Amino acid sequence: MRMTFALLLSLTVFAHVSVGQALAQPTPVVQVNQGPNWTPALRSDFYSRDQGSKMIPLNWLRALKQANGQPFMADSLGRYGYLPNPANSNGLPVGFTASGPTGAQTVGMTCSACHTRQINVAGKAYRIDGGPAIVDFQSLLSDLDVAVGNIVTSDETFAPFAAAVLGSAAPDPADVSALRRDVDAWYLRYHTLITRALPKPPARPWGPARVDAVGMIFNRLTGLDLGPPPSLLILDNIKIADVPVRYPFLWNAPKQDQTQWPGFADNGNDILALGRNLGEVFGVFAVFEPKKEGFVINFLNNNSANFDGLGKVEDLIKQIGPPKWPWPVSTSLAAQGKAIFERSAAQGGCAECHGIRPGKVRFFLQQTWATPIQNVGTDTRQYDLLIRTAKTGVLQGAYIPLATQPLKETDFAISILATAVLGSIAEHVLSTGGTTLSATERAAPNAANAPNGEAFRPAQLSGPLPPALRDLQGAFRLPGTAMPTALAEAAAPQKGAYEARVMQGIWAAAPYLHNGSVPTLAELLKPASERVKKFKIGPAYDTTNIGLAEQQTQFNYELETTDCSDRNSGNSRCGHEFGTTQLNAAEKRAQLEYLKTL
Repeated sequence: MRMTFALLLSLTVFAHVSVGQALAQPTPVVQVNQGPNWTPALRSDFYSRDQGSKMIPLNWLRALKQANGQPFMADSLGRYGYLPNPANSNGLPVGFTASGPTGAQTVGMTCSACHTRQINVAGKAYRIDGGPAIVDFQSLLSDLDVAVGNIVTSDETFAPFAAAVLGSAAPDPADVSALRRDVDAWYLRYHTLITRALPKPPARPWGPARVDAVGMIFNRLTGLDLGPPPSLLILDNIKIADVPVRYPFLWNAPKQDQTQWPGFADNGNDILALGRNLGEVFGVFAVFEPKKEGFVINFLNNNSANFDGLGKVEDLIKQIGPPKWPWPVSTSLAAQGKAIFERSAAQGGCAECHGIRPGKVRFFLQQTWATPIQNVGTDTRQYDLLIRTAKTGVLQGAYIPLATQPLKETDFAISILATAVLGSIAEHVLSTGGTTLSATERAAPNAANAPNGEAFRPAQLSGPLPPALRDLQGAFRLPGTAMPTALAEAAAPQKGAYEARVMQGIWAAAPYLHNGSVPTLAELLKPASERVKKFKIGPAYDTTNIGLAEQQTQFNYELETTDCSDRNSGNSRCGHEFGTTQLNAAEKRAQLEYLKTL
């Protein structure tokens, strides 16, 4: 994907966003205990495992300048909150990779860029792998757009960039012209996406620690990949990405029976994990350019997804244990809190929704943990995103038998995503003779089941998905449905129901609620009307109230939330008031102490 986000937002009536100078890393950095399975070698692999993301050529990134004239790569992008990775000799931070042959490498992102946390307490930094990152992704992408925009304005501005990339003070004019064509083509798609997708006033920016991941996946997939050549753009499919949510934590993620905040994705085995991770990498710059070949779709045409890497990163995630609270805990107070936690919800307890309970059984008899999807009165805006529609372009008519409906000319964006992900996985597994399939499960060419001759690539599949892949029919769907639903048949899902996850490691996941509208667990135990209305976001951590400290210096950003009169703002602090009236102050302190131990 060739994407970025437009100019850095300035003061609005809601928040002030600016990326200051990166702070020096506090010393020493303490690696929080995440269990015996999580070793330094696995951590290093997690930080740099290639998943197929293709963001921008490395030599271009090295040649770009910030607005102040400093190299764009200065401080290894620490000014945006990204963390240094000494194992990367190319200066890229944690979660960024450089793949390809030497001299022609391409920078991409991995899930660790968004799911590695570092918090600061008493002059020390505490590293938490798999934790929600405190990074300003929007500003990184918008600044990159500005940096490239500055060099393409004229031959004069392009010349020093070309000299740096080509390694010559006087490069061959033919080489400069070829480079200019490549940069212009990249920038057309990148800049188009950003100028159409970046939230602008009065829409609120994402800010640090939040991202509209689903909106940008929809934009990138439907807006950049499905149109006519050479650009492949469908401009009308790119919408403002104004539904930011907080990054989730990854420990225990493979065990959940559903995932994504509104629970629109089945989860719990390796094939569903591949669907989850492939959707993620499509959102962070993977190349996806499906091509219609006669009456069939080639989903793997120029598809950069690294299926081996996607599988291995899931194996790594399985080894990440929940972080252990690294500071003292009152065992007696925590014991009192445990008893409160295990009460019924009506009595202010948490275990009914957040305890470890058996969920659905997936293929190969894999037992999951239940992830109940419930409406507890929180912000509803993400549901507006789920019923968004888009033109299907080259994928019109494509479908996976008994798993997705044939795509209409205009269809749900989530159905387009489901078709793209399922088609790519099935074509990859079946065309390579994946080890999860028996010989009888690998189908012979046959397009007999295809309406109007347009279906999943007949050279790979003749009928329903084989048993090992059949769970994929629930990989992406409207909440409350069994599989991607035809536009004409679908009813809008009930707004406002989100997943209730197991609370292990919850102390390391602030800010809280799915949209990150509450800074600490102590605030979450208050009635919504009494919760703080605005707060700063950054890595400074409050060990008493368990969450974001009141004073932050990493970013000059303050999130202003809305109350229960505007639950569809995307930033409402409303809802989840369990325990706010049932528990007294002493019981709340005990509850918080127990949450430190999970």
